[in-house]
Parts: sequence; structure tokens; C-alpha cells
Amino acid sequence: MTAIERSRVVAVVGTGTMGQGIAQVALVAGHPVRLYDAVPGRAEQAAGAVAARLDRLTEKGRLDPEARDSAKARLLPAADLSELADAALVVEAVLEQLTVKQELFAKLEEIVGDDCLLATNTSSLSVTAVAGALRRPGRFVGLHFFNPAPLLKLVEVVSGHATEETTATRAWETAAAWGKTPVRCADTPGFVVNRLARPYYAEALRLYEERAADPATIDAVLRECGGFRMGPFELTDLIGQDVNEAVTRSVWDSFFQDVRFTPSLAQRRLVESGRLGRKSGRGWFSYEDGAPAPVPRTEPPAEAPSSVILQGELFVAAALPELIEEAGIEVIVKDDADPEYPGWLELPCGTRLFLTDGEPADGSYLRLIHFDLALDYRTATRMALAPSPTVSEESVRTAVGLFQALGKQVSVIADVPGMIVARTVAMLVDFALDAEARGVASAEDIDTAMRLGVNYPRGPLDWGAELGAARTLYLLERLHQEYPTGRYGASQALRRLAAAETATAAEADPAAETTWATGTVSEGAGS
Repeated sequence: MTAIERSRVVAVVGTGTMGQGIAQVALVAGHPVRLYDAVPGRAEQAAGAVAARLDRLTEKGRLDPEARDSAKARLLPAADLSELADAALVVEAVLEQLTVKQELFAKLEEIVGDDCLLATNTSSLSVTAVAGALRRPGRFVGLHFFNPAPLLKLVEVVSGHATEETTATRAWETAAAWGKTPVRCADTPGFVVNRLARPYYAEALRLYEERAADPATIDAVLRECGGFRMGPFELTDLIGQDVNEAVTRSVWDSFFQDVRFTPSLAQRRLVESGRLGRKSGRGWFSYEDGAPAPVPRTEPPAEAPSSVILQGELFVAAALPELIEEAGIEVIVKDDADPEYPGWLELPCGTRLFLTDGEPADGSYLRLIHFDLALDYRTATRMALAPSPTVSEESVRTAVGLFQALGKQVSVIADVPGMIVARTVAMLVDFALDAEARGVASAEDIDTAMRLGVNYPRGPLDWGAELGAARTLYLLERLHQEYPTGRYGASQALRRLAAAETATAAEADPAAETTWATGTVSEGAGS
């Protein structure tokens, strides 16, 4: 199958922001477009709004005047559904109510030709259920655009239970011909992006509820250490707290209230109070005129140590010793540590700095401070530290000074298992592996969807490959011990991948210890 010919009509039903955006995409791609809305006069208004956006594109030099005029001539409002009879594709973007969509498509099925593709832009309903009442559900597919549709590249092409392969392929190729980056996925709650993004919000909310840090600090650590474009609190304020919570609740309900998707009471209270984010003037943060910008907890300047001891390997944090030396601080390399432990940095006072492994610092007899996972330790501009209760304030100040000497701001947070970035990334990796194993989407499409759909700095599977399945499993096992609710119970996909890594490591070196230090799981870990 090939993409729908540019000469064929594309119809859009529903003329809100998303409907107008989809119409604009199809217009700019060269199709005749018909806009329909059940409310009289709305289609004409929407056509005018789309035409005005085309004018602005021309003013900015992004669309030449001839192309704009041609697109305007191809855009026609429809007063009745019967005017969509010659459409090759009808995309629906109406109210997110199952019965409304089912009734619409039942009518459309009697109007359009047999070769017409029928598509829903739903983000929360089952594609299979929407198509359930159709006589020919094989030509029905999900085309989930992201808002604003003209700007965001990602389109999820969702195959319902009865969607024919030729339908999904033609929808995919049409989206690609429109300049989009389509990914194919199965009809599962949340599809790819809304399913796999849940931990990004959920872990931040959990950390806030545990008083690990305030929203501004959690956002700053995930942005400036984890590399995410926006923190979860500012992002949900932008999305709308009511919208974000509704998606979370929908996915949770659709998965029969699986504990991994449990909504947050803190967010529920925010919604109940009417603090919905930017659109209401206040959410986690205030957006009223003159309101100060959120300020994360940032430690004041502190004196750096003159030297540190490096014991063992730091693995994903391996860049730190080089950065420390570049800052003029002596790195004394030793290799007499117990191989049961991962590598660490040791301050002159004897306090050890470990990359968080999921265990709280207070669970150790050592004087230690955990530091968080970073996307890139060289380019990260902030680091989070979590000291154990036995560490003196002076030692904490020295650790702060060490990372400040590397050009990083430092946030000291409460001693919580997995800290901020590490536990968030571990959950994202596990969710992604589980989705791949269940056939939700391919590994390539999962990573593409998360990079383009929610602007993650790396695809979760790509990030997981660097961390290693065994280390990720170890961290989740530790979290599960601390929170034995099932929320952090690792997927079978992660367990099997970790077991394969362990077996490969054992073949390479039968005498090697299989611990967090080596990136493999010891026998009985997490039991």
C-alpha cells in the first residue's frame, strides 16, 4: 500500500485546536481538506482560523504565497456529513466520549466509499472499542497526533483488534508523506507515550509526597542533571493538572487499577482546589502577573577538598574522576576495596560518595552520601546529594564543594531510595521493556515516540542499554524492598534480560562477583 494520493480529499470532523491542526497538516501536504463540525457555523470559523495561520506562516517566510493561496483554495467547510462522501480519509477529533465517537463513525460508514480510511485521534479511548460497532472495522485505525499538530512530528498509528494490516500501513505511509514521524503500536491503554510517560510524573509526585524535595527542586534536578527538557511539575502545569490526572486515572482504570499506575493524592487535591496550572493562573507554581519564578533548593558556595580517593569503578559515573582532576583536585586511585561494593569516591574525612543504587543511605553502617544518576556527568549543571543521618554537616559541605568545583549547582535532598533521576529512569526503562515484550511497539518505535512525543533526552531503551538490565533490576529490587506494594516489581522482560547479562558475564569470568559493582545481580538478590 502507498500513501493516500495528494489529489484525494481528507476530511476532519471536529474543529477544535486539534482538528484545526490536523487540517492544516493535510492542507500543507497538498490535499483538498473538508472541515465538519456538528455545531453550525463552527466549520466556517475553523476554516478562517486555519487560513489565518497559513497567512502567519507566509509572513514568517515558512510558506510561499502561492502555496498559501493554493492551500486556502483547497480548504472547504462542510455543512453536512454527506459532503464528506468522496473523502479518502476521515480523521475524527471530537469529544473524548466513546458513544459520541461510535455514533459518528456509524454515520460516516454509510456515507463514505469502501476505500475510505476511518481514523480516530483519541488519546485515551480504546481504538478497538470505537470501531466495535462498525460493519467493516478493518479499515479503522488510530491516528494520534500530538498538540500542536503542525509542529510536533510524532504520530502514533494505532491498530485496533480488527484493524487490517493494509489499513495500518497506508495510514503510516500517509502520515510519513505529510512530514510526520509515525510509529506503529498496538491498541493498549495510553498507546506508547501516555503509557510509558506515567512514571515520569508518578515518581516526582511520590517524592514530593515523601517530602524528599520541593517541586521546584525535583524539576531542576530532572532538567539539569537528568537532561529532561521540562520537569514534571512545570510540565503538568502546562498540560493542565486536570488533564494529566485524567490520563493517569484512565490508564490506571484501563489496567484494572494496576498499582504501578496509581494516581497521586497530592495531584487529586490540586485538581479539587481548582489549581489546574497555567490555564487557571496557579498549579504547583503561580503564573499570576508578577509572580516570582520557582526557585530550587541550591546549596551556597562551599570549599572543595584538596583530594579524593577513587576506589574501584564508577561505571556510568566514570567521567567524574577526570572532571575532578580537571578542576585541580587530586584523585588518589586505590584498588583494595571489597568487590561486593560498587566503586566510590572518598573524601579526606572518610565519608564515601556512592552512585545511588536504590538503597537509602541510612541502611548502611558506613558514613556515606549518595549522588544521583546523570544523563551526562560532564554536561550536567546540577547534582543531587542525599547524605545518611550519620554524616556530619561538615562532610556534606565538603561533598557540596566537590561538585561545585566541577561547575555544578548542588541540591541536597532527603535520604530517599533511588533519589530522583535514578528511580525515575529505572521505572521508565522497565515500563519500556515491558511494552516491547508485550508487543505494544518495536524498540525503535518506543524510543522514537518518547523522544519526539515528550522530548525525553534519550529513548528509555537506549538509556537502559547503557545502564544495563542487571543494574536497573538491582535498583528496582531495592526499591521494592523499601516499598513492598508491587509498585516497583520489575517486569519479566527486565528480569530475563538481566539474567541473560548475568549468564554472559559468568561465561566471560566464572570467578567474577555478580553484584551491583559488576552490573549483574547476585544470586538471591531481592529475595
